[in-house]
Parts: sequence; C-alpha cells; structure tokens
Amino acid sequence: MTQPPQPPPNEPPQGGFGAPQDPPPGGFGAPTPPPADPFGKPPATAPTPPPGGYGTPPPAGRPAQQPGYGYPQTPPQGQPPQPGYGLPQGQPQQPGYGYPPQGQQPQQGYGYPQQGQPPQQGYGYPTTPMQQPYQPPDGNGPKRFSTQAQIIVAAAVAVVLIVGAGVWYASSGDDGDKKKNEASTSAGTDGESKGGDGEGLGGSGSGSGSGKEKVPSNTKGTVAFQLPQPKVTAVTTVDGSWLTDKAYVKTGVNEIIGYDPAKGTKLWSIALPGQLCAASRHMTKDFKTAVAFEEGKRTATKKYQACNHVGALDLNTGKIMWSKSVTAATSGDAPVRFNEVTLSGTTVAAAGTEGGAAFDLNTGAERWKPKVSTDGCYDTGYGGGEALAVVRKCGKYDDPQLTIQALNPITGAPLSSYKMPPGVDYASIVSTKPLVVAADVGDTAGDGSGISDFFSIDAATGKLLVRIPAEAEKYAAKCRSTEVESCQQLAVGNNRIYLPTEEHEGGGEYGDTNEIVSFDLTTGKQTGDRADAGDRYTMFPLRMDGGNIIAYKKPPYDKGGQVVSIDGSTFKQTVLLENPSDESVRDAETSFSADYAEFRYSGGRLYISEKMISKPRESSLNDKEYLVVAFGAN
Repeated sequence: MTQPPQPPPNEPPQGGFGAPQDPPPGGFGAPTPPPADPFGKPPATAPTPPPGGYGTPPPAGRPAQQPGYGYPQTPPQGQPPQPGYGLPQGQPQQPGYGYPPQGQQPQQGYGYPQQGQPPQQGYGYPTTPMQQPYQPPDGNGPKRFSTQAQIIVAAAVAVVLIVGAGVWYASSGDDGDKKKNEASTSAGTDGESKGGDGEGLGGSGSGSGSGKEKVPSNTKGTVAFQLPQPKVTAVTTVDGSWLTDKAYVKTGVNEIIGYDPAKGTKLWSIALPGQLCAASRHMTKDFKTAVAFEEGKRTATKKYQACNHVGALDLNTGKIMWSKSVTAATSGDAPVRFNEVTLSGTTVAAAGTEGGAAFDLNTGAERWKPKVSTDGCYDTGYGGGEALAVVRKCGKYDDPQLTIQALNPITGAPLSSYKMPPGVDYASIVSTKPLVVAADVGDTAGDGSGISDFFSIDAATGKLLVRIPAEAEKYAAKCRSTEVESCQQLAVGNNRIYLPTEEHEGGGEYGDTNEIVSFDLTTGKQTGDRADAGDRYTMFPLRMDGGNIIAYKKPPYDKGGQVVSIDGSTFKQTVLLENPSDESVRDAETSFSADYAEFRYSGGRLYISEKMISKPRESSLNDKEYLVVAFGAN
C-alpha cells in the first residue's frame, strides 16, 4: 500500500495511525454551546446484550493487513517524502470493491466448480465414509442412497455449512477470547476526585428520534462542485474543514477559504502568516474555532517553518480574531512548537512535545502555558468538545508513564486522573463526555491502527469503568499515535462506542463487506447492535446525530457512495444521500482514501476533502487531483 506523504526529516512528525470529531446536532462541523457541567457520569447500569458478535480472523489465504495510515515510515536517504495513498498521483486507479482485475473474468463464487473440472468437495464435506450406516427406525437395516441422491445431499450440506460459516464469521464472538473480553473493573488510578462541536466523535444523545438530519425529498445526489488541488512543491498540510450555516470552509495554502455550500464559489478568504499545521475539529455556537500555523511563509531558501503560532478564527465573518505564540521556561526565548490544537467552551488548548498552553478564545489571553516540571512531565495533547481532557506524559522517553486527566477548562486544574497501564507509549482521546481513550497496549495491535484497547473512564473520579479489547483483526477504527485527538471511523454516543468491523467476504460471487457494531461503555460487552453495509459496500461511522449514527458507505466499482442514518435504538438504516454512479464521478469520489480524507455531511450535502497534498509525480500530470468534491441531494 502506498504510504502517506511524510514530513521532512527536520520537521516534527505529523502523526499517523498508530496514536475529524463529532458535531452537535446541525451537521458535521456544527457547533455546541459550552456545557454547564463539563463532565457526566455514564449510567450506573446498562442492559446486558445478547452474547455473540462479530469476530473471527480473516479466512486463510487472504492477504495480511497492511500498516495503517501514519504507521512510522522513513524515506530512503536522499529521497523526498512520497505522496500518500489517497492522493491521486496518476497511477492507474485500482478497481472498486468487488471489481475483478482488468483483463480477467470475474471469479466464480466460493466452492463453485471450475470450468472443465468436476465439482470439488465443499467446505465441511465429509472426507471419509461414516463408520456407522444410517439405521432407519423400523429396524430393517441400512438403505443406500442412489448416486444422484448422494450428490444432492452432499451439495446441500456444503452450501449450508458455507452459509453458516459466513454468518458466524460476521456475527459471532470468539469463545476463545471470552475471558479477554470480559469487563475489567480495576481502577488503576492515581488521581483524586476534584471539585461546540465540529467533528467530535462523542455525543450525549440517546435513543432514536433525537437526530436533526432529515431525509431529503430526493436522495439521489448530484455533483455540487469539485475544487482542484492547489499547486505545491512539497508535502503540505491542508487539514481542517468546517460547515457553518452559510459556508463550507476549507484550509488552502497560506489561507482558509469559505465557499458557497451549494456552488463552491469563494465567499471569503482568511490570509495566514504561514501554512496551517493543525486545526480544531470543534466550533462554538457562533462558528468560532482555533488553528495553529507556521511562523512565516515557506520560501525557496527556507522550505519549512516552525509551527509555533495559535490563532482564533471567526468563520461567520471570515476574519482572524487574534494570533500569538508563547515561550516556556525550558525553551528560553524560542516560541513553543505545537502539533495539535483543540477547543472546549471558550478555551483554546494547543500542545506538542514541549508542553501545552491554553488561551481565551475571544481575547487570546493566556490561561496557562508550559511549566517547569521536576519529574519531566508535560501535556502531550488535549481532547476538546463538550469537556476538556489531557494526555500527560512523565518519565523516560523509552519508558513513559501516561496519565489521562479531566481538566477545568478555565484554569487547567485536574479534576481527576487515571494512570494508563504499563506498555502504553501513546494514547488518544476518543471522546471527552463520556471520557473514552484508545491505546495500543504493548504494541499488540500489529496493524498500525493505534488501537488494541479502549478505556472508558469516569471523568468525575478518574476510575476505570471498563477496558474493552478491540482486536485488530476484527475492528477497523484508527488513531494517530502522535496526535491525541485524531481518531476516526468510529463514534461515541448512547453510552456506547460504535466501531466498523474489518472487511470480509460478502454473500455475492465477489466483493467484500463489513458491519458497524457497538460496545457498552459501562459493561464493556458487545451489544446486539449491528448494521450491515450490504453486498460489496463497506461502511464506517462519521459522527453522531443526537442518538443516531451518521455513516458513510464506500461504493463498489459500479455504484456511488452513500450516506445513511442508523437509528440508535433499532439500528434501522435510512439512506440520506446516494452519489451518482457515472464513471467520472466515481473516479473523483474514490480518489480519496477514507484514512486520509475529511468527511463532512449536513443537510443533504456531503463534502470529501484531502488533509495533506504534495507535488504531483510526473506520471500523474494528466490526472485530475481534487482538494474537495461535494455532492448534494436534488
């Protein structure tokens, strides 16, 4: 698999899978007001779901999983970073899910006899005669089936076993892992109890009927607009996209641009002193957000600048409200560098390997900055949205101790603390309310996803509610190892975490599929929730819509993608948008990789955009490369 664009060796790592998130009602990128009570406790009890669930390894013979997005890569010495998978670079487009290789005929289904060959024994077909012949109840001795009857019965048995195996693969749990999947209730905490959302993954809605997304009168979509990639000479971050009530907003080169949401015409542009390097996934109710950007524009002699400025943006008016840098006692006069930035209420929090700082959203006044620590501890990153939490790292580089703290967003004072178990080098905050953390404990995931377990934590006390194993061969969500708030393809709501399963063989002759399932955040057990993507489609959550889940379905080679709403109570799916199946439109839609793209959906419109772009390869000069493609319901 082609690897994503890598930052130059003298730049801090951008982070990759191995460490956008839920908007409030009103759409992906829509705001939520600052909560009166920043943290809430999960329900004391939760219904025990029926046993079973998705979970077996892929069938023998299938290729091994490739490293996920962000898996650490090192370019060969003397070579520039290579563009990432999902950035159209002129290479021949790979066929969609379930499409046979070019020049080959579609393969027959599993167990189908090959041309010119006799039927092969199917899965589960008896390979040795039964030791005891069938004895009828009348006692008259064994009766032999005719040859034709034997063939019919054998074929029926093989079909039943194949279908049964497929159903078990998609819906059953692994009894061998039953002990591992049981809820862990060990506290493991060193803390004491102390007194507007964009793409946030968390949501406090519950049950059905609480979503705000309505079904358009016609769900058949058309292309709203397509924006070409700006020309760059090096790997450039264009992370950040938001939806307001008047504009679709997207990061460009040294600017942030507001577009007409239906036409794609430019409404306004915010010029930045340097290239954007981090963007908050959250907004306030009046469409204010935060970004981090480089100290100056890149030049031929200085191709890379330090990411050391934080600013607040008013996306309603298209203005930058303020921007500033901070210094720390440990860094002298040099401004602190940041890797990420988030927003909770009126607190802008930015962090990196030199520690974290916070500012007042409206005035830019400092609320806290990196402090001298005798024990070598520092804030590596924050999770925002409905509340504020931090991943704090202490100890040696090769033997760190991570602590998850719920913070007072005004003062930065810890409200509670939970010590992560040994063997955790990086942790990601999936949601702040409820407080959910992902980590790859002991690097056991093995697939570069950054997730081996989820930790559901009581933010009020710092006690671990449950630890949920998420085997890499079963589940497909991803988190970047070096960025605290970067998890995607999952959602949190209804006191549950919703995960996509890994792709597996579908019921058709060819083509993969998958499901979305959920775990209870109090018991840690898999619930009975299950939404099937359908034959040749694969799906993953985008965000919560009240108590419902908004999900995107990646299409097969001859269809357009879909956006669906999954009822949080019944798990019934409702199609909100179906993109065109024309070849040129499909090519544009599928040129984006789900691992490297931002998806925003609201009010019948879907926007897919790149998060990182690079200089085109010579072989791709004649191919169209898109920064954004947008679809709208008729």
